[in-house]
Amino acid sequence: MSLSNLIDGRVIAEQLHGETSQRIVSLSQRGIQVGLAFVRVGEDPASQVYVGMKEKTAARLGVRSITHVLPEQVSQAELLELIHRLNADPSVHGILVQAPIPRQIDSAQIYSAVCPRKDVDGFHPMNVGKVLLGDRTAFLPCTPAGVHELLLRSQVSLAGAEVVVLGRGNIVGKPMASILMQKSPHANATVTVCHSHSRHVAEHCRRADIIIAAIGVPLFLKEDMVRAESVVIDVGVNRIADSTAKTGTRLVGDVDFIHVQPKVRKITPNPGGVGPMTIAMLMRNTVTAAENLSR
Repeated sequence: MSLSNLIDGRVIAEQLHGETSQRIVSLSQRGIQVGLAFVRVGEDPASQVYVGMKEKTAARLGVRSITHVLPEQVSQAELLELIHRLNADPSVHGILVQAPIPRQIDSAQIYSAVCPRKDVDGFHPMNVGKVLLGDRTAFLPCTPAGVHELLLRSQVSLAGAEVVVLGRGNIVGKPMASILMQKSPHANATVTVCHSHSRHVAEHCRRADIIIAAIGVPLFLKEDMVRAESVVIDVGVNRIADSTAKTGTRLVGDVDFIHVQPKVRKITPNPGGVGPMTIAMLMRNTVTAAENLSR
């Protein structure tokens, strides 16, 4: 089976890291060390892994990062107090509150409390609104921004393209649609968003030039839902049972990769596709925040 149609997110992420590193060096020559604060609540294993990966990338690029770990039962007031301190700290240019946030805390209030100029995750309502309006001063959410970069750097034409976004979540689906529909040289797509109440999803997908799967259903996109010239981006991260794995489970995406990959023009692997790009965009956003805050 040929894998010549893979979009390698690791390679493209390294290109971005190289560009970001040059900007970090320029800032350091002005006496500015880029600072990034992670806030993690509880001991969720996935959160620990994700923050750890981000910490390692930050260290490799020369970004000073510090992780604040709060107990699972922390109060909303305590979490907000930490965010206010980080907002006021001039050595911190970016703030990331790692999901998931415990149920006793209103996540919308937490994301709204982060200073918009330090909101490198792009979750503050001000940045969300700017993305929808096409305001280029917005911090784009890292995963949809990473998908956008994957498409652009893989020479996938967006202008006039029929795009289906599977999923309408606030983190990927909605901002992804907003980014691709903008009147912009790097967008101008015709976007259809499919979700749990959509009818004839397979028909929408078969019409698409580009399918972005972020629906949270393991192996949802099947080979009979794509056509030969389509480009498929798999954002999904799902754990399913697997008796052959040591842990009894394995991670899969939202795309039935084994059967879809031979049929389409381009496709991301999972892992190794969108994941590395999410971290690359986080680092780029953090450097942009440092540049903006040091003007």
